[in-house]
Order: sequence, then C-alpha cells, then structure tokens
Amino acid sequence: MDNEWSGAPAPSVLAIGGHSLLNPQLPPTVANQFAVTREAVKPIADLIQRGDHLILTHGNGPQVGFMQLRSELAGDTLPEVPLDSLVADTQGAMGYMIESALRAELRHRGDQSHVVTIVTEVEVDPDDPAFHSPSKPIGRFYHPAEAEALAGKHGWQLMEDPKRGVRRVVPSPRPLEIVQLPVIEHLCRLGITVVCCGGGGIPVSKAADGQIIGHEAVIDKDIVSMLLAVHLGSPLLIITTSVDYVYRDFYAEIPQPLPELTWAEARSLATDGHFPAGSMGPKIEAATGYLAAIDGEAIICRPEHLVDAVDGRAGTHIRRNP
Repeated sequence: MDNEWSGAPAPSVLAIGGHSLLNPQLPPTVANQFAVTREAVKPIADLIQRGDHLILTHGNGPQVGFMQLRSELAGDTLPEVPLDSLVADTQGAMGYMIESALRAELRHRGDQSHVVTIVTEVEVDPDDPAFHSPSKPIGRFYHPAEAEALAGKHGWQLMEDPKRGVRRVVPSPRPLEIVQLPVIEHLCRLGITVVCCGGGGIPVSKAADGQIIGHEAVIDKDIVSMLLAVHLGSPLLIITTSVDYVYRDFYAEIPQPLPELTWAEARSLATDGHFPAGSMGPKIEAATGYLAAIDGEAIICRPEHLVDAVDGRAGTHIRRNP
C-alpha cells in the first residue's frame, strides 16, 4: 500500500464505540439513536471544519444484538438472519445514521464536505481458533438470571462484566485483510470523509472455487481500525469509549487513571491483566499494534472529549516513547 499522500497527512482513523450512539437513559429506538448520533457527530464536525482529515469506523455491539433479537422473535414467521448479514445490516443502517447526521451538521455550518459509507468485508481465516472460543460481546447487558434463561433457550455463551452485567459473546476471528481497502483509500485521497469497517467489517473468506463465504462472527472494530490505520499510514488512531481514560486496576475500589502511556507500559499492563478482554483489552491491543508499525499516536477518550483529546487536553495518549 502506498502511504504517500502528496504532501498532505494521511487521514486519522476515528473508531466510534457502538454504545456511544445510545443513551442508556432512553429506550434504544431508532429515533433516539438518531438524536444521540446528531450530538455525537458535533465534535467530529469541529475537527473536519478546522481541516483534520478523518476516516470513521464504528462498533455495533448493542445494535447487532438488537437485530439478532428481532430475528429470533420473528423466528416462527421468517427465517433467522445469519450474523454476517446482521453485521451488513448494521453497517448500512448505522452508516446511514452517522453520514446523514454528520453531513447535516456540516451543511448547517456552511461546509459542503462529502461523507460516504462503504459496506465493508473483512477477510478472516475460516480455521481461526476463535470460532471455537466465543469472546466478543454483543447486545445489551442482562441481569445474570435473565441471561442464563436466554442462554438456555438460544444456546448462547455468556461473559460477565463485574460492573455492568452479563452479555452474549460470539466468535471474534482475527482480521486479515480489508477487502474494500483500495476503494476506501481512493475516496480518502479525494478528501471525502469515509465511514467504513462498521462493526469490524463483515467476516468473510474465499472458497476454493472463488465464492465468498460469510461467517457467523463479529470482528473487533478496534483491531480492524488498527489494521486500517497501519495500511493508510495514519498519524493518529483515536478510539472513543465510555470512560475518560485508560485505568490501571479498573475494577478496584479506586482505579488509577493513566493520561499518558508508552507503548512498552501499555503492553506491560496488558500482560499483567489490567485490561479485560471484553472492554479495554482490544483497545489497548489495537493501540499497541498500531504503534508497533507506525510512529504515531493512539488516543482513547470519551466521544464528547474528542477535540480536547486530539489537542492533548483529555483522554489517554499512548506513544512509542515518553
């Protein structure tokens, strides 16, 4: 991949958490999600207006869980929708929501910048061990008794978050290649803000006869965002989440915020078990994987603190060296 951008910096990759497009105080209706998204894109528009070039990815953990539940509830009437198709559905629906809200916000400010969504496939290994060890949480958090009942009914596997409850987990194979990467890069070179790799991308592999096969899995969007940032040579990988900082001993009575980390410190803390697999673990893995390949900067912050984080006043900043 040619990482030269004709003198201009490559686009920064901004990975938006799926939960940041929901308000936990409101029912997760489509109208409420649009309202939350309209607020969520304002700091993104701030960065675009001042000249920052961004490419957007997003999670879909809660949203794909909602669609899965709809499919199950309609099971007596309609065939169940496989998980790879549900990921495609969320890419289209959430991409529409993000691009329309962001475009409207930019137009309101007199900015005619273009925003486009690419429904993205990501190649995985069909023999990836992850298919036998589900670990990726999707859907909402349940009370343990409710989760156990659903697991018994649907054959789900579960993961408990000590602070938030129990969620369903599904296979999360390692991403190997972003299939639409050449198209994404071409649009970025035209100055277009691209929304892509939603929900980590649709997990696919290629059969011996050349047919594309979708898989019942969800790829981690932070790891795919890292892969995208490395391929594009991005100067920043920004991951928004529900906490102000990365924390040491997050589940302790008094967790320790970590505004700055080196690559080595982040890896050491990860090895010592400070970042759970179902929450901060993939974000740290993405940040350290990106920094192993690119001498840039990884930022983990709350979505509403985005501008301050990019300007060094909020969030956790991870670099190769102090």
